[in-house]
Amino acid sequence: MRILHTSDWHIGHRLYEQARIEEHRQFLNWLLTTLQENAVDVLLVAGDIFDTALPSSEATDLYYRFLFQLYDKTHAHAVITAGNHDSAMHLAAPQEFLRMGRIHVVGLASQPAECVVTLPSENSSVAIAAVPYLSESELSHISFETEPERSERYRERLKELYRRCVEYMPPGLPKILMGHLFVRGGQVGDSERNIQIGGATAMQISDFPHDATYVALGHLHRPHAISGASCPVQYAGSPLPLRFNEASYRKKVYLLDIPTSGEVGVQEIEIPIFKELCTVSGSFDEVGQMAMSPEWDGKYIQVQLKLNRPEVGISDKIREMFHQRGGEVLSIELELPVQTERQEIPIEEMRQPTEIFEQFYKEKFNEPADELMMNTFDELLQLVEE
Repeated sequence: MRILHTSDWHIGHRLYEQARIEEHRQFLNWLLTTLQENAVDVLLVAGDIFDTALPSSEATDLYYRFLFQLYDKTHAHAVITAGNHDSAMHLAAPQEFLRMGRIHVVGLASQPAECVVTLPSENSSVAIAAVPYLSESELSHISFETEPERSERYRERLKELYRRCVEYMPPGLPKILMGHLFVRGGQVGDSERNIQIGGATAMQISDFPHDATYVALGHLHRPHAISGASCPVQYAGSPLPLRFNEASYRKKVYLLDIPTSGEVGVQEIEIPIFKELCTVSGSFDEVGQMAMSPEWDGKYIQVQLKLNRPEVGISDKIREMFHQRGGEVLSIELELPVQTERQEIPIEEMRQPTEIFEQFYKEKFNEPADELMMNTFDELLQLVEE
């Protein structure tokens, strides 16, 4: 049996308010082709299908169109679990209907049996514990517990849930465990929000049932393996870089060959880059020189601009320079000198907002604001006072 492990699609994600639907459309087209070319029997999606609990109609349409193509153009089953970004109820609402199309969705898990999916293929069968993201409240934490007690109780209940899932599996079948959670030893990036690191809430490798064949994880966006287990434990990562500092990650999916006996074979398939994210850094002149390159066409750009003091309109100039070369600047981060120690100004001396701004500017940048800066401040002040 051949299984493809993916996770963290984050359909509907916006990068600095830039919609990325077209990138996700290209990814899903590539994924469908990959499923066909590799004769995949089962597609796993380990959580965070959408980027928000209330995805746009465009994001929802893209998701369901892909599921229809999966049903119509392949023989594969899909097993999909909710992540912390998803609305479990929203995702699971059509699960009975989708099951008729070989698509198995688990949003909530009130009973272990609800997580267990047994799938046959022409040559073999496999049992899957499709465990979605579960918050502490969904695992019935007690409000008067201390934080360490609550975290430890969460971990123990999750450990017990996996054990019970395995008990519900038919004997003798390969056992695939899915999860959207943090396992100690995982590599965390900036874009994984609200992850508890290093505390008792983190699962241990030893918490998973020892007779698992493969553990398919989501939640962390860098694809990587967790060492120390008796079977492969993999984070598939997100198919798109969700921040500029993820641009260096090699995005992957994992193709599994599950034998009737023996070790599982794991093959990495690298995901193409559908939109390149680039970061440039330097002074205005240095950035301007880099912007002259013809290589920016179709790329998203983050600029880290080093300035001695703010300059009115400089961001627009930078955006236009890259725009002329086909690039789109999504973010400009100003790197200004370290602020000197502020002097206290007696409140009786502060008569007008303009005077306060002039004093602040001089303290911060060791020189008075020029006429253009003061005129800009006056315009903003008038807008506020209207």
